[in-house]
Amino acid sequence: MFAVGIVLSIVGLGFFCRLLFMLAIYALPTFAGLSAGLAAFHNEAGVTGTVTVGLLVGGATLTLGQFAFAGTRTPLIRAIFGTLYGVPAAIAGYQVSFALAGIGMPGNAWQTAFAVVGAVVSGCTAFSRLALLAAPPDGRGAGSAYSSAEARLHNQGR
Repeated sequence: MFAVGIVLSIVGLGFFCRLLFMLAIYALPTFAGLSAGLAAFHNEAGVTGTVTVGLLVGGATLTLGQFAFAGTRTPLIRAIFGTLYGVPAAIAGYQVSFALAGIGMPGNAWQTAFAVVGAVVSGCTAFSRLALLAAPPDGRGAGSAYSSAEARLHNQGR
């Protein structure tokens, strides 16, 4: 029975780590939605208005950020958008990694070390998930409508 508990603990920790990395990009939209929802609640919007405002602001933050990242070609602006989405994910990753490390490690130094690694990986994951929507800068790949040869043939037919 003891071995089953150990195996289930490892599987559970692995599940939470995978969930953290899958949901890393949603840290900024969640924060924005919660902040807007709490502001609406404090301005007496009611529960329905609070939930509606929070969902709309969170969804708009995610959608506008992804389109802005995909629409720009300047690496500096892409880095700024990636940082805007990566920093809240890194903070959330630090907190979750510190809590999960506290389950199995008694030393505070090791907990902090694992939390820093979790923060870096979580921030990088959020940046890479945001970059999935963007087309490559040379116009080739999954984000472009035509390859360069197909575009030339299409333009010659006009």
